[in-house]
Amino acid sequence: MRLALLADIHGNLPALEAVLHDVDVAGADQIWVAGDLVGYNPWPNEVIQVLKERKVRAIRGNHDRAALTGDTSWFNEVAAQAIRWSRIVLTPGSVGYLKFLEDRSRAHLPHGTVAMYHGSPRNDDEYVMPWAADELLMRMASAQFVVLGHTHVPMAFSSRYGIVVNPGSVGQPRDRDPRAAWALLDTATGGVGQRRVSYDIGAVVAAIHKAGLPAELGERLRWGV
Repeated sequence: MRLALLADIHGNLPALEAVLHDVDVAGADQIWVAGDLVGYNPWPNEVIQVLKERKVRAIRGNHDRAALTGDTSWFNEVAAQAIRWSRIVLTPGSVGYLKFLEDRSRAHLPHGTVAMYHGSPRNDDEYVMPWAADELLMRMASAQFVVLGHTHVPMAFSSRYGIVVNPGSVGQPRDRDPRAAWALLDTATGGVGQRRVSYDIGAVVAAIHKAGLPAELGERLRWGV
């Protein structure tokens, strides 16, 4: 089975649309989203609507939970401001969708078990950077395929136990490549293709300014940081 792995969309509709076009071209069988659907960018409702229509398998990330609870105590002020803005504009339907999501998800597929976390099997808010990935993650997850998000940095770590994949961020990459990131996992072969897609970053920057969100969020998109 070919799984399209997405994470950290953060309300960036143009980036999501570009990625989904590439997903369709690649011919993925399912779409999995490792959390943080909202935050930072000005299209939280539109992003959620697209994901609902595409019937993706998604989980909540820390920004999604904060949008529900209002607790931004662990956020910097720029991120907290974006969450406060999101809480104002989220529709009842979008709030209901976020409440419906789980914080973790797993499925037993023909070629192995896939487990998805925003942070890690240890902690939903843990940042697992590429140099920190290890076999313990697969053993803790009891899964051959472990999907992570949260770091906004693409990563694929393989061992005799299986593979750990972070597709990077659709909506706010942080590996100095501003293009939207996603990954294609083939569970039959264990192969992972890390993919990048260009989109109109200038349009997103303009929308960020128009919405009154912090200008820093647009500048980060330009530089992929």
